[in-house]
Amino acid sequence: MYNKLIFEISKPGRKGYTLPENDLPAKHVEDLLPEKYLRQSPPQLPEVSENEVMRHYINISTKNHHIDKGFYPLGSCTMKYNPKVNEVTAAMPGFRNTHPRTPEEYSQGALELMYELAGLLTEIAGLESTSLQPAAGAQGELTGLLMIRAYHDKQGKPRKKIIVPDSSHGTNPATVTIAGYQSVNVKSNENGTVDLNDLAKVIDEDVAGLMLTNPNTLGIFEDQITKIQQMMHDAGALMYMDGANLNALLGIVRPGEMGIDCVHFNLHKTFSTPHGGGGPGSGPVAVSKRLEPFLPKPRVVKENGRYRFNYDYPDSIGKVHSFFGNFGMLVRAYTYIRMHGPEELRAISENAIINANYLLSKLRDHFELPFDSPVMHEFVLSASRQKAMGARAMDIAKRLLDYGFHAPTIYFPLIVREALMIEPTETETKETLDAFAEALIKINEEIKTNKEIVLDSPHSTPVKRLDDAKAAKEIDVCYKE
Repeated sequence: MYNKLIFEISKPGRKGYTLPENDLPAKHVEDLLPEKYLRQSPPQLPEVSENEVMRHYINISTKNHHIDKGFYPLGSCTMKYNPKVNEVTAAMPGFRNTHPRTPEEYSQGALELMYELAGLLTEIAGLESTSLQPAAGAQGELTGLLMIRAYHDKQGKPRKKIIVPDSSHGTNPATVTIAGYQSVNVKSNENGTVDLNDLAKVIDEDVAGLMLTNPNTLGIFEDQITKIQQMMHDAGALMYMDGANLNALLGIVRPGEMGIDCVHFNLHKTFSTPHGGGGPGSGPVAVSKRLEPFLPKPRVVKENGRYRFNYDYPDSIGKVHSFFGNFGMLVRAYTYIRMHGPEELRAISENAIINANYLLSKLRDHFELPFDSPVMHEFVLSASRQKAMGARAMDIAKRLLDYGFHAPTIYFPLIVREALMIEPTETETKETLDAFAEALIKINEEIKTNKEIVLDSPHSTPVKRLDDAKAAKEIDVCYKE
């Protein structure tokens, strides 16, 4: 293997790393790097005991909030518990040690997993085919719009606009712009869903498609979806569905059955692969028959019981990512799906919906509910009443930290003033939901009786209240050697 390095234990007369025999000409690392980059003396590292090292990192970890530590109600993020069996599977040597350049004949297990995962996601979506290439939800969005562009170009009728609801995720209009389209806004009605009259006004011959999240960012199912897709298709436009809220639909309804032409999956949301520092993400894209020719290549195909990469797709938009992104995320998602099976996948969404509605029932009398429609897996409250008493959504979020809870998403979606966007997911217990609701109710009472304790919060965290305005205006970023 050209990429393999063998480590040799340091001994007198030996150098550290060498390339293996019968491969590239043997060279030591010292011979490959310029002299100025080589150490002239050993690094000055502290000598500490194992328990000191463990205490150091455990102490750091306790200062961070993560799903293994506590409830993470971030709306629209689906911060569900990540089963540890996923990690066991991803750590199997055949998956962990494989390299993207490994020849196909030595990668059959990995290729089989990718082939089967694409098939499972296609079935879940009720569509024609799936690409695993996109490495994030936003990249999945871009991939979808590039395929929509390729479709219209192939028809000889290039188009310029994409319609985006006013309740959409912020990535949607950003993706529209990056894809070279003009973003056209459509308003929500009094129920929190797409206003069909306003939609009719913005549809014209230049509209390439509609980017729709369903359930939408308010947690409300677009009950006029069949009319919406008919209006778009009658105009020759396509339907893109943002799959961020797919955790509400598993086994209940499939995007393809709603007339969707393209949908991306957030594996790190719906299928329990980790969120972490902006990644590692994964955003596979499933498409209808009309978009199938334009999927990224290569695709994994099965022929005569063997798996290989197929590049023979002349209408493909090409590669959107080197290799197949974060392969470990694909292994984790595959494990999760196979572990549950069809019936349990449906139970995931049913329990997510039950948890959200239970939590809403405990809070609706204490906060304003801007759209009083049935909700799915998440819901949006407004702290407008609390703001009238002198405390903002931000203050409530800060105070929640003192009660040991991560704050929900705030000030989003933008159409709700002082928004508190809460998604409990299916993995939280009734006891946890009760404790979270009780904390919010107590904070509401504090605003009435002891407002300063809320305005000065948090009091129990390593970092206290920051001056947000100063932090935004006077960014202090420094690098130390």
